[in-house]
Amino acid sequence: MNGATNIEQRSESGVTLASDSAERERLDNVRPLDWRNPPPASCYDLVIVGAGTAGLVAAHMAGNLGAKVALVERHLLGGTCLNIGCVPSKAILRTSRLYAEMRHANQYGAQIPADIRVDFATVMQRVRAVRARISRADSAHRLTAAGVDVFFGQARFTQTDAIDVEGATLRFRKALVATGARPDMPSIPGLAEAGYLTNENAFDLTAPPRRLLVIGGGPLGCEMAQAFCRLGVQTTIVQRRPLFLPREERDAAQILSDAFARDGIEVRLNTQVRNVRVEGGAKIVDLVSDDYHSTVVVDAILTGTGRLPNAKGLDLEAAGVDYDARRGVHVDDFLRTRNQRIYAAGDVCLPHKFNDTADASARIAVANALCDGHERLSALTIPWCTYTDPEIAHVGLYVREARERNVPVKTFTIPMHDVDRAIADDEEVGFVKISVKERTDHILGATIVARHAGEMISEITLAIVAGTGLRTLSRVIHPYPTQAEAIRKAADACVRTCSLPQGGHEQSRATRIA
Repeated sequence: MNGATNIEQRSESGVTLASDSAERERLDNVRPLDWRNPPPASCYDLVIVGAGTAGLVAAHMAGNLGAKVALVERHLLGGTCLNIGCVPSKAILRTSRLYAEMRHANQYGAQIPADIRVDFATVMQRVRAVRARISRADSAHRLTAAGVDVFFGQARFTQTDAIDVEGATLRFRKALVATGARPDMPSIPGLAEAGYLTNENAFDLTAPPRRLLVIGGGPLGCEMAQAFCRLGVQTTIVQRRPLFLPREERDAAQILSDAFARDGIEVRLNTQVRNVRVEGGAKIVDLVSDDYHSTVVVDAILTGTGRLPNAKGLDLEAAGVDYDARRGVHVDDFLRTRNQRIYAAGDVCLPHKFNDTADASARIAVANALCDGHERLSALTIPWCTYTDPEIAHVGLYVREARERNVPVKTFTIPMHDVDRAIADDEEVGFVKISVKERTDHILGATIVARHAGEMISEITLAIVAGTGLRTLSRVIHPYPTQAEAIRKAADACVRTCSLPQGGHEQSRATRIA
């Protein structure tokens, strides 16, 4: 335990919490116990409500522009990403992947360890240590040293140009609402009474459940189901749709479904949870698929069915800002609200609730609010990735979207089993699929399913943003051997196809999908 002293306590939901040196460091960074809010300035150039990714990016950017900035946070600096989202989830995913590799060591010419035991407490200790280290970058003290006035407490708009925080009035020339989002709880009879996990408390566990039910086949549900299964938890995932990740290409989702089956996850598709009850300390979950009724017995339930914007409780009505429970704060393409003094960014107003999108939208909002900019949200090219194994990443249009818009499309697909490095790594599952407008090399979109898809998608994103055609990527030298060579192979196929005489065709290692 590296000398750390564990002090366990119990939350209202029954989740075992851990308080050790890493947790003390994180909390001292994101919410110091002895913190005293500073006296407010007479007027701020920018008041930011919410200190998650969007709020922190906005505070740093505005401060670098020389603005007088106040940052208000109700709970913890870093928001979802640092404390209960991206950072802890990727830390636990990495460890779970290592356990999976140990169990399949013979695929790499190594011996499978004789006794693979998961030390869950140590796994979670590492998660907390990673979280604590990353929390140093945006600690309350570092923000203050950078000239940002940091206020902890509930923010409420009192006028069109003023906010109350714990009795103090913060007047502003411009304001930014960046309060993020929270888990969307499914309306299932008995679930609340039985108790459940979300990303808000799952990372506080110090002991694993023996049996886990994951409700939801979106990115969060898929990532956590695979992670817990690989850490030795008997895992069942229930998805009401026919496949996971309903937005993604069907072949990508099918590959993930197959990967789940190999990991030993019990998969229930086209299935809904009807009721939850507790008997003898276990959770009894009633399921229905078409007309077939079944029951699963578990020790814990984790929900991953989406997120809702945190727009309530801010008294936005007093500021003349429109919002609703589902869409969150209403903004235009410049991220302005109906009150031209007030902007919004991040999960509280965007349909894409990604950390990188929150970052990008904060930059747009600050530029428009403080620099008279005219940057548009719609101009962004937004990639995303689900960090399962294999990862599924996407950018731009899907083929079905292009066809719905009557855009003629040609797609080049390179299976990863045709990529030398993927063969050497024994990571042959997946593909690189790049779509272009027919008779051109203009890239419309791409889907990558691979062990390192999240890293690989950036090359395609850059090409789209820069207006670089797919044929140009065939001239980009990729270090050999790397899995990103699949992108060059797709580009080579595009060059061969586009250089053919009209009406000709060529069979290659690339699969062409018209």
